[in-house]
Amino acid sequence: MSLIHYSPNNILITGGAGFIGANFIRHLLAQVPNGKIVNLDLLTYAGSLKNVENVAAEENYTFIQGDICDSAAVSAILRRYQIDTIVHFAAESHVDRSISGPGPFIHTNAVGTFTLLEAARHYWLTEKRWDATQCRFHHISTDEVYGTLQLSDPPFTEETRYAPNSPYSASKASSDHLVRAYFHTYALPVTMSHCSNNYGPYQHAEKLIPTIIRACYRGQPIPVYGDGTNIRDWLYVEDHCSGILAILQRGKVGETYNIGGNNEMNNLAVVEHVCCAMDSAYPRPQSYSFCCRSSRA
Repeated sequence: MSLIHYSPNNILITGGAGFIGANFIRHLLAQVPNGKIVNLDLLTYAGSLKNVENVAAEENYTFIQGDICDSAAVSAILRRYQIDTIVHFAAESHVDRSISGPGPFIHTNAVGTFTLLEAARHYWLTEKRWDATQCRFHHISTDEVYGTLQLSDPPFTEETRYAPNSPYSASKASSDHLVRAYFHTYALPVTMSHCSNNYGPYQHAEKLIPTIIRACYRGQPIPVYGDGTNIRDWLYVEDHCSGILAILQRGKVGETYNIGGNNEMNNLAVVEHVCCAMDSAYPRPQSYSFCCRSSRA
């Protein structure tokens, strides 16, 4: 299909009380001021109403606590609010949790995505008979579906073959394939994006950068997994949100887009950067510097 400039109107954000979803809602309110936003979130450990409390009173914002796996509830929301756009963030996303308990990851990430796709297909294509100029399903995925890069490997591209290595990444790969299948089988207007490691406001406390900051405040050693040489590309969440909106408005239906920060560094380098920033913001005597206080897990 050719590129179509798409204008979202009634937008369902799934997982909008989570880290990236909450930032995207704020971005939408600023960039698409006439859009009406419905935030559907189950409020598990990853979501909090505190993340969106500064937009709760906005006239064109509605919060609904609910489960994306509840097909009746999802279908009712689409009809009640005449949803023409779904931006799907809701997911179980913590790798370590997926290793200790993979079941919820399969249920939320695969079954939940299937439920949303089915609801959108029936409402948009069967009931409303809309086409790609009138509706859009954007699916947020992760670069972890591509597996692990060696130091000599080139960066991931949109053509990189999938090689998930954890229950989390496997469940996200499954949801990606479902989204692709609904485009090719039913012509559901979809786009998809894979992002690298996000950081920024409202990030969950157990993630690396919040953990570093918390340890600095408490004067504790900073836990670093393994030898600290794992390399990730770091993407500021507001840049990610800009990329998602650009894809939503100008992306080609059926296409996948990678969003990265072009900012690769290992975990020890991240620790050093954050510690130096903390030293600059909160100067201490050298013997109490935040820097050089890390410990390896």
